[in-house]
Amino acid sequence: MRFKLFGEHTGLRVSELVLGTGNFGTRWGYGAEPDEARRIFDAYAEAGGNFLDSANGYQFGQSEEILGDLLAGRRDEFVLATKYTARTDPSSGILVTGNSRRAMTSSVEASLKRLKTDRIDLYWAHMSDGVTPLEEIVRGFDD
Repeated sequence: MRFKLFGEHTGLRVSELVLGTGNFGTRWGYGAEPDEARRIFDAYAEAGGNFLDSANGYQFGQSEEILGDLLAGRRDEFVLATKYTARTDPSSGILVTGNSRRAMTSSVEASLKRLKTDRIDLYWAHMSDGVTPLEEIVRGFDD
């Protein structure tokens, strides 16, 4: 596996191939069961991959739950990225979805619990919600 520096102003080395985990889980009605997700994860890690991508909304949170289990005892071997904006379950209300600072705070706390970790290496907005000003999003990230 080849590695690159993440961005122009960091020393963080990440694998050129990122493992997207959007299909880890089956809450959307399709995807990989936990055992299959483990086989995918293990093959990626054995190939030398170290960059993982998830999101709070993937499989209504199940992706992060499975990923948290897979990272047990190996967290320091990986660069973990996750996103917020989407709802984590069909009953998520308007105060915990979108890109507001409140939704960001709520989402990051929930993601940390699902991922069973004390840190996220890269956290970003998944998409525009069409209403939250950029200044509020940036302020939330800065906080």
